[in-house]
Amino acid sequence: LYLAAGLPTLRTTGALDPYTNNELKKLIVPGRLPGPHRVIAGRSLEGQGAYPPQMHQLSGPADARRTVDYWAAEGATTFKAYMHITRAELSAAIEAAHKRGLKVTGHLCSIGFREAAALGIDNLEHGFLVDTEFDPGKTPDACPSQKLTAETEAKLDIESAPVQETIGDLVAHHVAVTSTLPVFETFVPDRPPLEQRVLDAMTPEARISYLRERALIAERHNDPYGKLFPKEERFEYEFAKAGGLLMAGPDPTGYGGVVPGFGDQREVELLVEAGFTPVQAIHIATENGAKFLGLDGDIGTLSPGKDADLVVIHGDPAANIKDIERVDLVFKDGVGYD
Repeated sequence: LYLAAGLPTLRTTGALDPYTNNELKKLIVPGRLPGPHRVIAGRSLEGQGAYPPQMHQLSGPADARRTVDYWAAEGATTFKAYMHITRAELSAAIEAAHKRGLKVTGHLCSIGFREAAALGIDNLEHGFLVDTEFDPGKTPDACPSQKLTAETEAKLDIESAPVQETIGDLVAHHVAVTSTLPVFETFVPDRPPLEQRVLDAMTPEARISYLRERALIAERHNDPYGKLFPKEERFEYEFAKAGGLLMAGPDPTGYGGVVPGFGDQREVELLVEAGFTPVQAIHIATENGAKFLGLDGDIGTLSPGKDADLVVIHGDPAANIKDIERVDLVFKDGVGYD
């Protein structure tokens, strides 16, 4: 689905099963399976209190260093810190990764964005909506109630001094931000527009579950996401305007409404909704990711000498971003896929 939607290269972030990712990559590289080039993440770096039982819970900084070293030796080139990691553990993981020339991103909760920037993190996932530093009840190394954080942020203006100071701090520390608007959109009542092609890509059970949850969300009153979603869009626009490196990813989790590939196309459409021009949105989803990964000498833009990774669109997404969905052919290393 990723390749078919127009993604010759993708980066995984946190992995629950890195060995599966590694083995898939070994099948894709020689062409035994169709699929995109994969930049592989190691096991998610999580502290005590993880909710998925597949996640190893770090016991301290030494464990964080050991985990990074182990998965780096297995071929991981990027790592993702998760919601309950402590500052000491994150600092140790960043130090271990940077020693190897590798990068660390994070879906954080126990640590605020400015704290993470000061520790040297390279990338932050999701943006404003998961930054707990604005929660007045936040305590060090503890993940506060996400419901209370959402209620606090719903009252906060993106143009306010605290948010603008965070944006400035991230830019000054060269911390990239990954936009994941499609997964947040699914928590807004009656969004996104229902598309038959997306429903058809789901198993029958997944489709029923998704439509049921979507209907329940539509019935909620005074849900903060109606206010939060445009704030996240504004945050990303302001971050990029300030000189920050904004990237794009669908985050195909939530309650099942974000399908790989289709979610990536929707991400580009939502960046346009956020205020970017179609061409700017396309560059965020292509060139900026390549720059962050250090692959922009080979991919991310079209020019002589670069890899023949490109998408042929039946239409003109520079004029109508909805045409991004009308994929005709996808070329990866010069090989075309219909």
